[in-house]
Amino acid sequence: MRWFLSAVIAASLASSFNATADSRTPGKVIAGWVEKVSLQPWNVIVSAKLDTGALTSSIHAEDIERFEKDDERWVRFTLVLEDENDKVHRIETEQALARNVRIKDHDDPSARRAVVELELCFDGRRHRTQFSLADRGDFIYPVLLGRRFMEDVAVVDPESTFLTQARCE
Repeated sequence: MRWFLSAVIAASLASSFNATADSRTPGKVIAGWVEKVSLQPWNVIVSAKLDTGALTSSIHAEDIERFEKDDERWVRFTLVLEDENDKVHRIETEQALARNVRIKDHDDPSARRAVVELELCFDGRRHRTQFSLADRGDFIYPVLLGRRFMEDVAVVDPESTFLTQARCE
């Protein structure tokens, strides 16, 4: 009976994941805890940590300035991204403010962060997702992908890295 239950669980899991090399097929892929992604439209490939403990994704940004444009809330900021060749890209951009988020970091007081929508390529597919703008200068990875991004896209193999491709076709 136990083997039968295991087989049923394995079959149902297999049907919900797309672990094939053809990334054009919809479904979840198995990804490592660190993957390469390409941020669009700049085509900068960076390493991203997939963090199941974080709800919202975050990205390293500096010089964050909120302002109004056409009666809407916007954010001007500089992305600071080290690419796969160790070159640092400083990308100045403006994006509409999607929302604000309060971040509580253990012993520190909570901080209010701006959240914007950005496009990235992950496993050969384009995705739009929300990123909180954060100073990630003290972290190894400039991009952190949280559960909201992963929920329909990937499951994480904690023993692996770099299982997917960063470029979109």
